[in-house]
Amino acid sequence: MQRGCASSALPLRARLVDFLIQSAHKLQVPPTVKYTALSIFAHRFYPRCFSRLEEQGNDVENWLLQPLRESNLQLFALVSLWISTKIHTSPCLSVKIFKSLGDNIIKEQHYTIRDYLEAEVVLMQVVNFEIGMNNSVFVYFEELLLQFKGVAKVGELVNFEAGMDIMDLIYEKEEPSMLYTNPHSLAASILVASYVITVPKQTWEFPVVPWVKFVTGCEEEDILEIVRDILKHVLDVSC
Repeated sequence: MQRGCASSALPLRARLVDFLIQSAHKLQVPPTVKYTALSIFAHRFYPRCFSRLEEQGNDVENWLLQPLRESNLQLFALVSLWISTKIHTSPCLSVKIFKSLGDNIIKEQHYTIRDYLEAEVVLMQVVNFEIGMNNSVFVYFEELLLQFKGVAKVGELVNFEAGMDIMDLIYEKEEPSMLYTNPHSLAASILVASYVITVPKQTWEFPVVPWVKFVTGCEEEDILEIVRDILKHVLDVSC
């Protein structure tokens, strides 16, 4: 899925999410690593970080948080990926790999290995060591797609990467509430949207919406409402 808008024109949070996603692609990490990192960074660290600054103001002592520069936030995005590789991969990627990547893509600041280690401690403190990936939309979508392929031949035509592009887009569009309010409903909606986007219209014979409603127990109206929002966002990408 092509993104037509320049990253520099996006709001700060969207730029940082895009930075994390592009970094994950450069590192060629598995999707679970990317989405766990997004959960840690975008859903936990980023909002709590700004709430902490509002509460403590100039009393925030760590230089990585005060002043809070975009380059520092990019460092925390890379650290989120590093932590995620520790959770999901064995052996995990070395911090030297993340430093090397950071040296190439973080333009405003140069960070040492020690800075990465310090940033890991700071991030863990800000998120209260909550680094698990509960209610993962990605996991639900992956499982749902496998089930769909098992019951319908047309399921083979649903593009898995399109579903991940949709998840990336939801993060970039600053809609964390959509991601975490009802992950089952969102996973079902992503499957339906991926079906609509990638399956040729002449093969639309399988009742995909009633099927995901039956499998997930989600309300059909809720699924269709999210699908409409997703398709609206997809159409806006080329703006």
